[in-house]
Amino acid sequence: MNQDLAATKRFDFKSFFVRNMVLVILIILFLGFGLGTSGKFFSMANLVNLTTQMAINAMLSAGLTYVIILGGIDISVGSVAALAGVVSALVASGMPQMSIGMSLVVLVVPAFIVGGVCGSFNGLMITRFKVVPMIATLAMQTIARGLSFIFSGGTAVFGAPKEYSWLGAGRWLVTPDKPTGWIPNITIFVIIAVSIMAILLSKTVFGRHVYATGSNLQVAHLSGVNTKRVIFLGHVLCSVAAALAGVLNASKLQNGQPAACEGYEMYAIAATVLGGTSLNGGSGSVARAMIGVAVIAVINNGMNLMHISSYWQKVVIGVIILLAVIMDMAQKNKKS
Repeated sequence: MNQDLAATKRFDFKSFFVRNMVLVILIILFLGFGLGTSGKFFSMANLVNLTTQMAINAMLSAGLTYVIILGGIDISVGSVAALAGVVSALVASGMPQMSIGMSLVVLVVPAFIVGGVCGSFNGLMITRFKVVPMIATLAMQTIARGLSFIFSGGTAVFGAPKEYSWLGAGRWLVTPDKPTGWIPNITIFVIIAVSIMAILLSKTVFGRHVYATGSNLQVAHLSGVNTKRVIFLGHVLCSVAAALAGVLNASKLQNGQPAACEGYEMYAIAATVLGGTSLNGGSGSVARAMIGVAVIAVINNGMNLMHISSYWQKVVIGVIILLAVIMDMAQKNKKS
């Protein structure tokens, strides 16, 4: 009896470790960098800075979670982010004065328009014209990046009033020790946006249809799910999230750069898959993707504090992508 109970406990621990392996890795990284940087990593200023470093990738990964659960991939998110940032900065540069409320409008409205158009393109190509997701989003990646350079004239778009940077670079909770404020506005915005996307995926009928479509397209269709509509909306949501990431980045820098967010799609894909979203579709969550985002942000931040070359950071992220895919395939083989 006691032996059976002990065996059950060992099995539960092993199962917990496997299910939460990425979280365990995150804790180990926290402790390792904390010790390796003589406590600099755990300073309040660095931890707050870490949340701002996570913000852009968090938005991209939240949107990509939908597409990958649907069994697709979207490599256009970095270019869509750049295009939205350029468009937003162009609008802001034509407004010499604006209130904080107007700055939010100038950021959010272009993001929804650019993201909606780009996502609709991807969705139509995939559902209507049966283009492979990789090819459809590769085309959008090239188109969006090209439009970014055309609209901006090939240079960064400056001239936005200072209020434009309120969301991306502003902070609140001012104290005598921190007159500029403790809590970044960008962090609050991203927490709210990601929470909404997490609830939409996990608590709504649409979210259940996303999982059903990604698990088995034919069965979902025969069950009455409008799979084409679900795939279309999934790509629209992904692009809108990417566009929001782009305008946040532009607000943070107070300018729109046509070359912004180049290669960020790889970081987002790595974070999403590392968080447990299967490349085969049908499983994953926004919340767990955020753990993957945190792992990548901690690695980059910790390596910077240890003065390790950014080239090595790219190598480490590449290895992480490979390991994440191997873990995903191992889980698939175990289930089958």
